[in-house]
Amino acid sequence: MVDLLSLQKKFILAHLGEGDTAVDFTMGNGYDTVFLSNTVGETGSVIAFDIQPDALASTEKNLRKNNCPDNWRLICASHDRANEFVTGKIKAGMFNLGYLPGANRKQLTTKRTTTLPAVSRAIEMLGEDSVLLVAVYPGHPEGALEGEELLKYFSTLSRFKYSIAQFRMVNSPESPFFVVIETK
Repeated sequence: MVDLLSLQKKFILAHLGEGDTAVDFTMGNGYDTVFLSNTVGETGSVIAFDIQPDALASTEKNLRKNNCPDNWRLICASHDRANEFVTGKIKAGMFNLGYLPGANRKQLTTKRTTTLPAVSRAIEMLGEDSVLLVAVYPGHPEGALEGEELLKYFSTLSRFKYSIAQFRMVNSPESPFFVVIETK
């Protein structure tokens, strides 16, 4: 059976390595942040964003528990403000849209109004041979609309500049899916 999380990591690992810069645009509980931190190692850097203080606390705990290198910076701000904190080009970025897993406030989700500008800016941050991964959760109303708008936006981007693919379970339309954007 296809494991979408493992597939996501394969795409990231094809571009990201020791000493690179990566961004976790939606840190949640920090699992992607841990993966990115370990991948870029001691000489790399990871910047992670979330608007919920609980997410920052959970992510920091997760990073320390996993003995990650001291190469990360956690920022309590919306992902659409990432360009205020990230300078230079990045090799990889990850968006894991939806709500904070394990949170009691599932009504607090990422929103189209900030996600679309955030993804657009993230694509502008990509350097050569870089990747951006966007995981979408269409199982709730905002997630479905968010996914529709993102797919519409991705279809407008130049195929000569980017390779963009969507990975989803065809027989489970409300299951999460992801889009990978690779620079050419």
